[in-house]
Order: sequence, then structure tokens, then C-alpha cells
Amino acid sequence: MKITGVETVLYEYELSRPIGDVNIPTGMRRRADLAVFVGTDEGVEGVAVASRLGLAAIPMLSEAIIGEDPRRHRGLWERMIRATFKPGNEGATAIGIAAIDNALWDLRAKIAGVPLWQFFGALEPRVTAYASGLDGALSDEELRAYYESMASRGVRAGKLKVGFGVETDLRRLAVMHEALGGDGAGPALLVDANEFWSPKQAVRAMRALESEFDIAWCEEPVIRTDLDGLRDVSRAINAAVATGENLKDVHQFAALLRHGAVDVVQVNPNMAGLTTCLRAAELAQAFDRPVSLMNSAGRYGAHLAAALPHHTMMEVLEAGRDATFSFDSTIIDGWIVLGDSPGAGITFDREALALHRVETPGALDARLAAGRGLRAGVREFPDE
Repeated sequence: MKITGVETVLYEYELSRPIGDVNIPTGMRRRADLAVFVGTDEGVEGVAVASRLGLAAIPMLSEAIIGEDPRRHRGLWERMIRATFKPGNEGATAIGIAAIDNALWDLRAKIAGVPLWQFFGALEPRVTAYASGLDGALSDEELRAYYESMASRGVRAGKLKVGFGVETDLRRLAVMHEALGGDGAGPALLVDANEFWSPKQAVRAMRALESEFDIAWCEEPVIRTDLDGLRDVSRAINAAVATGENLKDVHQFAALLRHGAVDVVQVNPNMAGLTTCLRAAELAQAFDRPVSLMNSAGRYGAHLAAALPHHTMMEVLEAGRDATFSFDSTIIDGWIVLGDSPGAGITFDREALALHRVETPGALDARLAAGRGLRAGVREFPDE
């Protein structure tokens, strides 16, 4: 079997509701994603829902795998990494590697005729879920409705976007807590500052929030490169510090762990690819740190999460990102339950894909969704 080509389709679509955080407080209503197809001479095709940010690098990276046997996946991954040694496994290059890597995992499981969770060696096809609203743009009423809908499916943990000022964050935490069925036994409350604060701001804000709520983790309290700051925040607050979802190389995860800068290691297959996520997760296990998979369109990351013995819970974001594909998983009694379809369980609708196809994202919010707030690290809450 030989790889014959890599096809990409950039597409844009309307979300089912606005999503946003402290860096994009007004939220975004349109999103652009990338469909990736790795074809073979035997007709088996690997697919991935990928970040549009890797599009520019994929033609160059494809040269490393075309004509090769997809079952030699680890060697092909190493070839892509080595081919990009000078510029580094960063930016569009790293995200392009992730896109191809994820499609190759899907392809290998399809060749074997098994679902990806089984290919990874998981004992059972399910993962504990936590609800994530990317809810910065939601009103209190919309916030309540979203988390109530997740609670109705048995989810007992939720993550709130914070950084809007202590008074606002406390009020919204109370809404989420109640919507998830708050009582003495839970739910688990998580907060996410999306790298907006400085270390001192993070400590001050978190102490105020922890004066009223028991918070399980604070995600990305400061910018990802500030290892001293992450460590200092971890030591100064009760909540665990969770970070790593924007890292793209296992050496970056090693630096986090060696520095004592992370309590919950977050891995993101959309940024790092399933191979790097697996390597980072095994490294975290050596440091006795739990791992959490970031949300992924079609929940394909749950296939890896199911195989990690130290995985805690996976982020679930319900915002209508399946405009062009179907996927084989459900949420039952607070679990992501994976299906038996070979591969990652994602099937693109070619007609829908053609309908949504674009040359470049047209909507401003689709183009700027990955930005950081202008006054991040300076102001404690975003400018109006």
C-alpha cells in the first residue's frame, strides 16, 4: 500500500452559538477549519478535521509521505519532524504535521479494520467528559442554558472562561455551578484565563474566586512561555495549574514538567498531533501528572484519551462544529462513548464540504480567532 496524495479543503461555517474567551470577549459566530484527506493506491483514505493554521505547510510536508507505506507511520512522522529541523516544530509547520499525523492515525486504524481507540489499545471505549462552553460571549441566561443542557446528559464538571473582572467571574461561576446541579458533592469547577493574566494578577484573581468556590484547576493563568510564572501561580493557589494545550513539541512539555510549572498536563491533537500528544502523555505519567485532552471536532481525541491510564477528563464543546461531517460518538451519563466504526469515526459529507468551501476565511472573527488580547498581562480584564 502506498500513499498517493494529500488533499485539503478549507471550509467556513456558522456556529450554532457564539464562542469566545477573554481574548475575544465579543465572541465569534463563524469559524474556518480544514479537512485533510490522505489517499492510498488501495482506496483506503485517512481523514482529519484540522486547524486552518497549518494549511500553508501541508504541500511541503506531503512530499515526505507520498509514495510511502502509511503503516510506517512513526517513521513518516520522524521524517516530517527532521525535514523541518531548521525552522523548528513550530507555528504553521507544527500544525501541518499535526493535521497529517492525525489523518495517518485514522488511516492506520482503518487498514486494521478497528476503531482508533482499539488501535491505541484502550480497554474500553469511553472517557469522562467535562463541559466547556467557550462561554465568554454568553449572557448569564445563555450560560445557564448551556450548562443545564450538559448536566442533562450526566456531565458533572464544567469550565468557565474567566478574566472579565472578579465580580463578573464570581457571578458567572455561581451560574455555572447551579446549572450543573451544584451541591456538597460537586460539580467539579474549572476556570480558564487563556493566558491573559500576569502571575500576580492570576494569584490575586484566583484567591478571590477561591474564597467562594472550590476550584479544581485554573487553566493557562499566564502566558505559556512563562515557566517561572506558572510555577509561582501553582504554589500560591489551591487549584491545580493546567496548561500545555498550545504546545507542539515534546521538549516543551519536558521543560514544563522539569520546572514544576504544570499540575495537569493538557495535550491538544489539533496543535501537536496524536503522536506528540501520546509522547507528552507518557512523559507526564513519568512525573506522576494527570493528563487531559482538549476538545476536538468530532471528539476524535477521545480515542487517545481512552487509552491513557492517567487521563482525568476530556473537554467537550458543543457549538455546531460538525457542519461538514458526521462522527461516531455520543455523550451518555457524563461519558464520551466511542463507537465501533474503523478509524477515528469521522466521515465527511463531500456535498456539504463543497458548499462550505472557501479560498480564504471571509469573516473577520474566523481569521482572528487565535489572537491574544491587546492588553493581556497589563489589564486584569479586557477593554470594552
